[in-house]
Amino acid sequence: MLSSIVKKGLLSNNLLARIPRYASTSGQQTVLVVLYEGGEAGKRNKNILGCVENALGLPKWIKENNLENRLKLVVTSDKQGENSVVEKTLPEASVVISQPFWPCYLDKTRIDKAKNLKLAITAGVGSDHVNLEAACKRGITVAEISGSNVVSVAEHVVMQMLALVRNFIPAYKQVINGEWDIAQIADKAYDLENKHIGTVAAGRIGLRVLQRLKPFNVHLHYYDKFRLDKSIEKDLNVKYHPNVESLVKECDIVTINCPLHPETEHMFNKKMISLMKKGSYLVNTARGKIIDRDALVDAIKSNHLEGYAGDVWYPQPASKDHPWRSMPRHAMTPHYSGTTLDAQARYAAGVKEILENWLNGRPQRDEYLIVDKGRVVSNAYTEGDATKGHSENK
Repeated sequence: MLSSIVKKGLLSNNLLARIPRYASTSGQQTVLVVLYEGGEAGKRNKNILGCVENALGLPKWIKENNLENRLKLVVTSDKQGENSVVEKTLPEASVVISQPFWPCYLDKTRIDKAKNLKLAITAGVGSDHVNLEAACKRGITVAEISGSNVVSVAEHVVMQMLALVRNFIPAYKQVINGEWDIAQIADKAYDLENKHIGTVAAGRIGLRVLQRLKPFNVHLHYYDKFRLDKSIEKDLNVKYHPNVESLVKECDIVTINCPLHPETEHMFNKKMISLMKKGSYLVNTARGKIIDRDALVDAIKSNHLEGYAGDVWYPQPASKDHPWRSMPRHAMTPHYSGTTLDAQARYAAGVKEILENWLNGRPQRDEYLIVDKGRVVSNAYTEGDATKGHSENK
């Protein structure tokens, strides 16, 4: 492509020489792809790209691009235990592809074991399952499909807010159980209008949450370490808070939209939750470990918090006896906010783009990179925040 541009006189040879070159790969590279089981739905619907059965569309892509001699796919959901497919494949893997919905936790032990690992791709957004410090030391590139899920998650946040405030879950259960007790439902049902709603972080997702809430005629608040442009603050009529403590004291509903790293791990502990208004609601579609599990349960059972909703757990998948499953007044779902069929199409395309660039020695998009050339390059994870990752069974 570049040579043809030079021939047409559009790019000089001197300028061409200044374009950075990256070593392309040679030989067959093992790509370990860790996804959830799709079951009958995955077999029936080929658009569920994030499951084992459809494997992000990679088998078809490899065949269409004649890459069989360059890429060897190992696709599995088996990620726990010493005899798992993941543990057996790691030593030969050049690439590991995982996703937030069924994360392959790449802690230091696993990274040390993966002697050939060059690239870790998150099919989606959020790479806290990777030990970024270990990746930096090893020179492993960590990339994710930034922007692929922002609309999907923002819509999920608003949906769960409404489910809590309108007391939807108990009302739905009445229908299923053949009941009809209007007073019992209305007892805890409110309008969203005029409520004070705050987001912890106003990045790609948090900002879209604010934008979607504006038409509800609510009072908007936000905290972020990077303040929004004044024109955006004015357009949304949103109040900036210098810290999370200030925000939670004023809000009827708090939504968490920040990444997980050491500064945010258990940010919502007993002390932080105690600062929230009595009878307020908490929504978390960021990461489960941002909240102290037991402190949340206590706050719900003591009626300090009126309700909780979210789709993120720790670890994932959540155990059957996870206390969030059985605590009262919750509107939890499995982790699927960022994996609508629309989002899956976007992150599957992004994975292929990253693989193609890696195979051909081309640079990756800046917005996709989390770790590059031995350092954290994403604003979501500063050097001091580089997560040490998490283990599969903790």
